[in-house]
Amino acid sequence: MKGDTMLGGYRVLDLTEGGCLIGGQIFGDLGADVIKIEPPGGSPSRNQGPFYKDIPDPEKSLFWFAYNRNKRSITLDIEKADGKEIFKRLAETADVILESFQPGHLDALGLGYADLCKVKPDIILTSITPYGVTGPKAHYKASDLTIWAASVILFITGDPDRAPVWVSWPCAGLHGGIEGVFASLFALWHREATGEGQHVDAAIQPYLMQHTTGSYYYWECIPFNFPRMGPAIKYVLTVTPMLHRCKDGYVYLPIGGGATAGMASSTTRFVQWMQEEGAAPQWLVERDWVFEHDTSKLTQEEIDRVVSPFVEFLRTKTKSEVSEEAAKRGIMACAVSDTADICRDRHLQARDFWVEIEHPELGHSITYNGPFIKLSEAPVKIFRRAPLIGEHNEEVYEKELGFSREELIRLCEADVI
Repeated sequence: MKGDTMLGGYRVLDLTEGGCLIGGQIFGDLGADVIKIEPPGGSPSRNQGPFYKDIPDPEKSLFWFAYNRNKRSITLDIEKADGKEIFKRLAETADVILESFQPGHLDALGLGYADLCKVKPDIILTSITPYGVTGPKAHYKASDLTIWAASVILFITGDPDRAPVWVSWPCAGLHGGIEGVFASLFALWHREATGEGQHVDAAIQPYLMQHTTGSYYYWECIPFNFPRMGPAIKYVLTVTPMLHRCKDGYVYLPIGGGATAGMASSTTRFVQWMQEEGAAPQWLVERDWVFEHDTSKLTQEEIDRVVSPFVEFLRTKTKSEVSEEAAKRGIMACAVSDTADICRDRHLQARDFWVEIEHPELGHSITYNGPFIKLSEAPVKIFRRAPLIGEHNEEVYEKELGFSREELIRLCEADVI
């Protein structure tokens, strides 16, 4: 720890786009000086909506706001001769460079790892790509959907009798950005111990596959393709719903027993709640959830009969009622939160998760979600809103790199910055 924050004193140059931008943001939250390098005119990610007050404007992209807090912004065309030399000067001052270009793009510009090592031998260059910088698919174009499709996650997501579905908010790139952070931190740790920099190859596809490692064991041992289950859990030949409608949305409630840890006692407690409100038929109250509810022996018709009273009862309750009773009674159940629920969540508010940040250029403040971790020995905080296009050009180029005002004007007129 070089400063009063976890990564105080470290500098990160951020050349990423899309969801990968979250990587630089996390470095910034941890205290690193993160410089977002944008092409003159601004990053293409600024054109991604939604926009503040639905006004399409590169300075009002809520997507940009979401993943660029705690960064400074400079503009620089690294494809021009002057831009390349300026980037090398910046690299001399940096510890980590994050990039998400197509494999080989920086090499073609003379700014690849081998080139950067000549100006900063211990530099860490982290390349976040869909499939990695080597291999048959290294140069494949990819979208959020195609990366999910290549990672098995798409195949096992959705209802069993329908085509696979994907997560509606594009987040493969976000996973890539997060992967880039911890991979870079490993490289930093190695550098602290050995003095060696390195090129980090952070491929998104294999990282996503870590989330479904268990499904590969099925194929290895049986072989068996792990099935899509939808809002239910599949037990060999039968299906038991886990997500149920209530008065104002959905709740998660697994219903079962047998050898499943905690399931029998949880279901018993839920039935007791139903009984107190006169909603549990006697046969349900008397059911032995350990020995009678063996899903390997029950038919689908029997399971549907058991689940039916739960479904009817839940439709009379709100999400908060179910969550509160579950917490009090030790029931394995919770509300399925939507965005509005999260924004007013008392737990997150008590942990100061939401932070109001002023945007003077908008004449308004915007609520940002706070860092996802808290550290007892070093602050993790939001101290800067997402930057405007080239907002810190003068600060970085003049005050830190020593450029004269005349040089800046020349570079600006040449569209280098």
